[in-house]
Amino acid sequence: MAKKLKAKTLRKKIRSIAVMTPGGDAPGMNTAIRAVVRTAIYHGLKVWGIERGWYGLMYGLIREMGPKSVSGIINKGGTILHTRRTPEFNEKASRKMAFKEVKLREIDGLIVIGGDGSMKSAYRFMQEFGVPVNVIPATIDNDIPGTDYTIGFDTAVNTALEAIDKIRDTATSHERVFLVEVMGRHNGFIALDVGMASGAEAILIPEVRFNLEMVARQIRTGQERGKESFIIVVAEGAGNAFEIADKLQDMLNIEVRVSNLGYVQRGGSPTTLSRELACKLGAASVEAMIKGKTGYLIGAISDRVSLCPIKKIIKKTKQIDYEHLRVANMLAT
Repeated sequence: MAKKLKAKTLRKKIRSIAVMTPGGDAPGMNTAIRAVVRTAIYHGLKVWGIERGWYGLMYGLIREMGPKSVSGIINKGGTILHTRRTPEFNEKASRKMAFKEVKLREIDGLIVIGGDGSMKSAYRFMQEFGVPVNVIPATIDNDIPGTDYTIGFDTAVNTALEAIDKIRDTATSHERVFLVEVMGRHNGFIALDVGMASGAEAILIPEVRFNLEMVARQIRTGQERGKESFIIVVAEGAGNAFEIADKLQDMLNIEVRVSNLGYVQRGGSPTTLSRELACKLGAASVEAMIKGKTGYLIGAISDRVSLCPIKKIIKKTKQIDYEHLRVANMLAT
């Protein structure tokens, strides 16, 4: 009986939706919020904005949104709804608090804009309480299965690339080796893209065990050919950049410097690709919900919007493209 009631809840007509951005911020989130709000209003829906993620849903930090609410934000980084890590949402009592707020405002569905953790929390919330949910992947890490790219990834790569191009000037002037650390605690998606695009001499990522002696040999070979600078891109999860630099300096007997790009990669105006993706996925997430399609990751495969059932990917890990790494290493020789 309970299962039938849940299924009925998931099929009810959508009259009101809420949008939220839990977890880490990513450039393009505001663009996605704008797309969700304007698409919903176009289709005659009432729209709520939940501030500070799951915490805001638990404590009723919810405001009605209209066209003016999202005016002038398409080019803004961050999220106007703000975000907050909410570990207490792992407790059933906290999720019950959130559900009471959903019922109180007669919210018929949730559009969740965020990363892997946000997707898992949203799916659990839907399974427990029958609240229709669709998820828009937005994280600079690009680590969510079911989509080629996530909102914010392209912007983060371009931000890192611009910084590395400038670091290359200094490295050449001083004939130094620079280790540039980029974000990626568990994966090397950013490091791979920015490493290839910047012409880095080596790319170190968590997924592949690296041989520092081999890296040192590549640098020596480059020196013999007359190369004046060397850039090594390191994903933060690949190892301690300062320890790696110390070891390389001992091996090479030349100065090795470290530059950690840090949170600068999360900020800034979203690129064209991040904005375009956010517009398409934001609109698709609302229209899918109106059609009764919920429980989906609204992503993009081969530049086309793709609806992937969350239940099929929730336990999967997105894999890097090892061919990408092979080509990058080949071009660095």
